[in-house]
Amino acid sequence: MSYEHILYEVEGPIATLTLNRPERLNALTPLMREEIYEAIAQAEESNDVRAMIITGAGKGFCSGGDVKAMQENIKNRQGNPLDERITPMRDKVVLAMRETSKPLIAAINGAAAGGGLGLALSCDIRLASNNARMGMTFSRRGLHPDWGGTYFLPRLVGTAKAAELIWSGRMIEADEALHLGIVSYVTEPDQLMEQARNMAQQFADSAPVAVRLTKRSIYANMDSDLREALERESSAQAIAASTKDYREGVNAFVEKRKPRFTGE
Repeated sequence: MSYEHILYEVEGPIATLTLNRPERLNALTPLMREEIYEAIAQAEESNDVRAMIITGAGKGFCSGGDVKAMQENIKNRQGNPLDERITPMRDKVVLAMRETSKPLIAAINGAAAGGGLGLALSCDIRLASNNARMGMTFSRRGLHPDWGGTYFLPRLVGTAKAAELIWSGRMIEADEALHLGIVSYVTEPDQLMEQARNMAQQFADSAPVAVRLTKRSIYANMDSDLREALERESSAQAIAASTKDYREGVNAFVEKRKPRFTGE
């Protein structure tokens, strides 16, 4: 499948989705949203892909919505179509990212602002180069956060800090994002993709069924009580223990070799 506003590449078990409008700091367009959605679906449908990286071309990760396009819509009194207001494509993208069985890593290579930061927060894990900056800049444009910003950010940094970041709209440096727990690691710019690929490879080397079940449990249990969480874990464990990968994992440990998981 060919894309216009993103690049989609698969190398071994790792798919890399690159936002590809570097001249506009990869500002989001309707087409880009649709293509992100399609690429995630493409990765999900592939048994060969076991992990996915999302990054940006050029100097930025994603500057959020295309503000110049917004200005043109205001001048022309153009609004969004009704179906886009009821079920926006950005919401479909966020749900697809959360529901895909593949671990998603955001490699934040530069500015991630507004919806761009929301896109990164929708990933399971975030890495950043030390020149990355990020912020919930919606208030500076008279807008409410979207892309799940008011859902993800409080869960990462706490309610009070999330409120401060959202209401001020200030951009923070990578080191502060690391301190707050928004990103897991900060690297030199030329090492970012290597670290992201190394992490993705670690996930890809794990048993696919176990990874899929665990991702589902992690997020479902965020909104569950302890009894529900334990029941969900027991059910998932019973499924995992019935797989060939479970037997392979045990045998590999006893035989002191690296396991060869097949997803069966």
